[in-house]
Amino acid sequence: MEYSAVEDAEFNRWYNTEHLPERQRIPGFLTCERWISIAPDKLSIGSYDLESPDVLQSEPYLAVAFENATPWTKKVTGMCTRILRVISEQRTPGNVLAPSGAGGLLFSALNIAPELEPEFEEWCDTEHLPALAGVSGVLAARRFVGEGASHRHVFLYHLTSPEVVQGGAWKTAARTPWSERIVPQYRDRVRIVCRRPD
Repeated sequence: MEYSAVEDAEFNRWYNTEHLPERQRIPGFLTCERWISIAPDKLSIGSYDLESPDVLQSEPYLAVAFENATPWTKKVTGMCTRILRVISEQRTPGNVLAPSGAGGLLFSALNIAPELEPEFEEWCDTEHLPALAGVSGVLAARRFVGEGASHRHVFLYHLTSPEVVQGGAWKTAARTPWSERIVPQYRDRVRIVCRRPD
């Protein structure tokens, strides 16, 4: 979400003392993380590993979500603009949780034409993700696929620091001949490099 209309102090206090603890108490939320964009400014990303999508239909979740949110949550989120919300299943490497100790995150969401999906998925799983996962400073490279959202494909790269994506090893791994053929086919791409909040 974009939160430029909210003062940093209040946004951080709300997220740290209400929103994140609420989610952490809900059965089925396995990891709960928050991130702040490097650029563009004033973007916040929440990422949650769930036991299954059914958690978002459970009584404990619905008791604190949507119309049951607290007045503070309604106030803060009412001043924010949602960029996107994606519920998706991890495809690669499988059921791997967000690693602890990451200092940076690269979030990428995109669509691709249906007829290109078979090659896109083969490229992701046999070249792209393994190459980036092998870059020094990459703690995890995960691919997710969702249905019915604005963006079908989501990638989360947990990093030792945001600067990893500026390094030569990252750029070499990301710019292969196969990549040069696939990447121009991306649609609706959202790419956000993040840091841990202060």
